[in-house]
Amino acid sequence: MQAELKAIEQEALAKVAAVNDVKELQAIKVAYLGKKGSLTAVLRGMGKLSPEERPVVGEIANQVREAITKAIDDKNDVLENAALEEKLQEEAIDVTLPGRPVTVGGPHLLTKVIEEIEDLFIGMGYEVREGPEVETDYFNFEALNLPKDHPARDMQDSFYVTNELLLRTHTSPVQARTMREYKGEKPVKMICPGKVYRRDTDDATHSHQFTQIEGLYVDKDVKMSDLKGVLDIFAKKMFGEDRNIRLRPSFFPFTEPSVEMDISCKVCHGEGCSVCKGTGWIEILGAGMVHPNVLEMAGYDPKVYSGFAFGMGPERIAMLKYGINDIRQFYLNDSRFLKQFHQA
Repeated sequence: MQAELKAIEQEALAKVAAVNDVKELQAIKVAYLGKKGSLTAVLRGMGKLSPEERPVVGEIANQVREAITKAIDDKNDVLENAALEEKLQEEAIDVTLPGRPVTVGGPHLLTKVIEEIEDLFIGMGYEVREGPEVETDYFNFEALNLPKDHPARDMQDSFYVTNELLLRTHTSPVQARTMREYKGEKPVKMICPGKVYRRDTDDATHSHQFTQIEGLYVDKDVKMSDLKGVLDIFAKKMFGEDRNIRLRPSFFPFTEPSVEMDISCKVCHGEGCSVCKGTGWIEILGAGMVHPNVLEMAGYDPKVYSGFAFGMGPERIAMLKYGINDIRQFYLNDSRFLKQFHQA
C-alpha cells in the first residue's frame, strides 16, 4: 500500500505540473482527492492492515495528500496570475490616445424660440406669467366672453375632463386670472407661454398639443396704435428689420376690434411667390383690443381702462423663421433634426 500511495503521488504531481488550464486542474483535484478519487479509494483499504502498519500508512497518506494539495494550490495561483496578466494585456488602455468625443446637447428649438420671445417682451416691460393646464370652464371660456353656446365649446374642439374642467385650449385663461388677481386696481403687462390642447388631427401644420404665447396690456388710455407698435417691434426683432406688418380686420370673442397680423414674405419681399401663395404676406398671429365685457368680468372699469391682447404659436414662428415645413418635427425627438439648431 505504501508503494501504491507513492505511485499515486508521483502520477498526480506529474499531471499537475503538465496542466495549463484551471478547469483541468480542478478535474485532477477531484480525480485524486475527491470522494471517489484514487487516494480515497486506497485509504478505504486501511481496515485490512495490521495495527502496526496503520499509523505508518496513515502518516504516508497524509504526506501524499498534503503534497498533492500544495502542488494543486501552487499551480492554481500560477494559472490565475497568468490569466490575470493576459487579461490586463488585452484590456490595456493607452492613456496617450485622445478621448472619445462627448456629444453635448442643447435647448430644444421650441424652447429657444420661446425664450427669445420672452426676452424680447421682458425688455419691453412685460412680466412672464403661468397658469394651470387643466382649466375651469369659467376661465377658459366665460371670463373671455365665450358664451355657453359658442362653437369653440364643441366637444370636437376641446378635451373635457368633466363638464366644468378641461385641458386649456389657449393660454388666455392666465390673462383672466391675472386681471382678477389685480382686482382692477393696477395695470397689467404680461405674456403667458405654455402648452395648450385641442382636438385636432395631427398633420404637417396641426397638432393636438402645441404651445402658445399670449400677451396682454391693460392700462388707462391704451390704443390700437400701441398694439401695432409692439407687434411691429416683435416682427422686426424676430424676422429682421426689413420685415413689414399689416393688420387685417378679424373676429375674436375676447377682443373688439380684432385683427390678424401678417408679415411681409422674406422670400419675395412682398412681390408674391409660392411661399406666400402670391400675396406677398404671411399670416402670423391674432390680436385686438380687449373686449369691454372681459375687462368688466375681471373687475376693471372699461370706461377707465382699455387694453390690447395678442396670441401667437411658437411652432409657427419657428417654422417661418427657420424654414421648417412640418410641425411634427418638433415632437419626434429626432437628433438629426434637433442638432441642426444647436447653434441657431
